[in-house]
Amino acid sequence: MRSLFKASLLLLSIWLLLSPTAYSDPNDGLVRVGLKKRKINQLNQIWHAGSNEGYARRSDGVDGNFRDLGNGAIGLKNYLDAQYYGEIGIGTPPQKFTVVFDTGSSNLWVPSAKCYFSVACLLHSKYKSSQSSSYKKNGKSAAIHYGTGSISGFFSKDYIKLGDLVVKEQDFIEATREPGVTFVAAKFDGILGLGFKEISVGDAVPVWYNMITQGLVHEPVFSFWLNRNAEEDDGGELVFGGVDINHFRGEHTYVRVTQKGYWQFEMGDILISGKPTGFCAKGCAAIADSGTSLLAGPTDVITKINQAIGAVGIMSQQCKSFINQYGKTIIELLLSETRPEKVCSQMNLCSFNASHDTSMIIESVVDKNNGKSSSVDDPMCTLCQTAVDRMETKIQRNETEEDIINHVGQLCERIPSPMGESRVNCDSLSSMPNIAFTIGCKTFNLSPKDYILKIGEGASAQCISGFTALDVAPPRGPLWILGDIFMGRYHTVFDYGRLRVGFAEAV
Repeated sequence: MRSLFKASLLLLSIWLLLSPTAYSDPNDGLVRVGLKKRKINQLNQIWHAGSNEGYARRSDGVDGNFRDLGNGAIGLKNYLDAQYYGEIGIGTPPQKFTVVFDTGSSNLWVPSAKCYFSVACLLHSKYKSSQSSSYKKNGKSAAIHYGTGSISGFFSKDYIKLGDLVVKEQDFIEATREPGVTFVAAKFDGILGLGFKEISVGDAVPVWYNMITQGLVHEPVFSFWLNRNAEEDDGGELVFGGVDINHFRGEHTYVRVTQKGYWQFEMGDILISGKPTGFCAKGCAAIADSGTSLLAGPTDVITKINQAIGAVGIMSQQCKSFINQYGKTIIELLLSETRPEKVCSQMNLCSFNASHDTSMIIESVVDKNNGKSSSVDDPMCTLCQTAVDRMETKIQRNETEEDIINHVGQLCERIPSPMGESRVNCDSLSSMPNIAFTIGCKTFNLSPKDYILKIGEGASAQCISGFTALDVAPPRGPLWILGDIFMGRYHTVFDYGRLRVGFAEAV
């Protein structure tokens, strides 16, 4: 049971590994980076203690997925969930690194040979400036902040090779510290940001900008085609310098970039089964983000969408399972006059005698503090204390065992899952509604096969909702993040020259 709770604290990860193939076709002048998938058959089992390690968490009201534009530091998303990777070369001769191509950030960073004390650096390729004849010293310090840690290092300058292209004298960060577990388990070495300079740490000119100013691409445009067909090994393509007409049908619907930083634009209303919801009737800010696996939005709206598709929070399910397994035992111990603070330790669910006020329980876990989850060291212990507190109150009111268990089970339904992940019944996909987003006065539909992620086969298969909760405070939020769930269905064009984003049905 404990391992189930630990696993439930994670976001679902679909590992997709980008092949090192990058090439340009002399006939069309495009530079293509081929994507390849890496299939998995179960939920990611890496667990980080409590909520203090691992993927980026909310900090100061802003989720770790987003960069702090005010103090020169940025917060990165959980790149364990970022799906697409590619190979680049740094230096002369090129030293190879695998990087995430991320439209939600703007810096390039890789581990440095001067990173001595971080385990993550030991497990990944490291840049050695002494082995590059084109290296130029910069030395300015840099820090990229996460919700639960940071990457720090210093700027250097060198040549960057991507396929047949060579970007000269590119500023990038040599990371000398990579604390936490996230980067230890990551399949990539670093990040290559494709966002705007406005969110670049240290005012470094992004790689994409230099590709344009150095005349390396025919057009100031790049585009993503993500192959979401689970039966095919081909993962898709990232194209620099334009678009490949073989990857989409019809014409792109373009919307202008409303705020430079992320690729941000105005999105219209959201529809469920073709019916307007009014959630974004007056418009919503949205971004297209290749570094986010799922589709994220405000908690209240995502909750309603997940309810419409029949999704149930994973933690809510775990809570109900706990009550079904231990509820009667707790009631029996309370009726035998066992002191409430002793019950959970007597059941070996807590390693101490809980003497603190257990009124923190389900209410505090749910929505008593502006929707933020309480910090809990052991979910099993906390749930036990919660149940004891609630059941003791009901016993004092002489309620029946059935009523007590039903009451606590109803409270379980109010518990939000970490980062909003929810599960659906894999057998009910055919009856789920389409969810649509209005962009540029056109409706972009997502069917259940688009927004449900199925992990594994047969009886052990898990089906996870692709809609995840994320609250970004004003003035930057509320904000919708159209990640790979959306970009997989719709070929996406990032037009830097005309400051616009375009979507067309992918093929």
